[in-house]
Amino acid sequence: MRDLKLPDQRHPEKAHRATTSQPRKPDWIRVKAPTSKAYFETHRIMRENKLVTVCEEAGCPNAGECWSQGHATMMIMGEICTRGCTFCNVATGKPQTLDVFEPGRVADAVAKLGLNHVVVTSVDRDDLEDGGAEHFAQTIRAIRHRAPGTTIEILTPDFLHCGESVLETVVAAKPDVFNHNLETVPGLYPSVRPGARYFHSLRLLQRVKEMDPGMFTKSGIMVGLGEDRQSVHQVMDDMRAADIDFLTIGQYLQPTPKHHALDRFVHPDEFAAYERAAYGKGFLMVSASPLTRSSYHAGDDFARLRAARDAKLA
Repeated sequence: MRDLKLPDQRHPEKAHRATTSQPRKPDWIRVKAPTSKAYFETHRIMRENKLVTVCEEAGCPNAGECWSQGHATMMIMGEICTRGCTFCNVATGKPQTLDVFEPGRVADAVAKLGLNHVVVTSVDRDDLEDGGAEHFAQTIRAIRHRAPGTTIEILTPDFLHCGESVLETVVAAKPDVFNHNLETVPGLYPSVRPGARYFHSLRLLQRVKEMDPGMFTKSGIMVGLGEDRQSVHQVMDDMRAADIDFLTIGQYLQPTPKHHALDRFVHPDEFAAYERAAYGKGFLMVSASPLTRSSYHAGDDFARLRAARDAKLA
């Protein structure tokens, strides 16, 4: 039986990689340990509903703040991913069979937490014919039924090995925001995201807009992996060409010495410059800061996103 708390068993595919040390974190990247009653209440609801969260599995630095506000990003389809991205802390291996009751448990947790906005993500499931598209759709429908006032944001895999129709299954379930992260610049894909294809991910988001022009699309990248500013600006241009509405840019943090080596800590001033440039390129919403993650302040950002589109249409 695998013990996913042990690095060698959690990431067996990284055992052969060189060990690299991470430099001391600067003051702007540090967070406080969670101590609030609300944090532990969120933790209790997650455990009672037997749910996995990307907050825990990916080691998100914002988990304490978000859980203290009753916000948690649900990770469906298990806790084991079929990919071995070198930046990611989610366990890799052969996943278990899909749990048909999971969509209902997610919806129940959303209702108990009283969420106005929820983010649902997943591991990659290359072992499934549809990549888990129908499971995403069932989860969206379950939340709509149990918590009809909650807006829904999904963060999906790339469905790389599936037929084109699987994307229609997810879009037809009508999430409010369709997010799929490009994660990094195309030149770093072979070393950072070897199981994915940059232009496939870009085209996925473009197809969402073609299927439903009114659906918000969102994508994000990390910096500090070895990219340069020019390549980041090129990704912004590629995203706008695909009509992506919302861009997130955050600092890469190396989960263990066996993961992709941290190139540098990006200064907040550089994030601010990226944000200004992105708005200048036409994004409706941009979140760029060292602690930015896909679902960080997602509810507040969705409200601003919707307001920005309303203002543009007016």
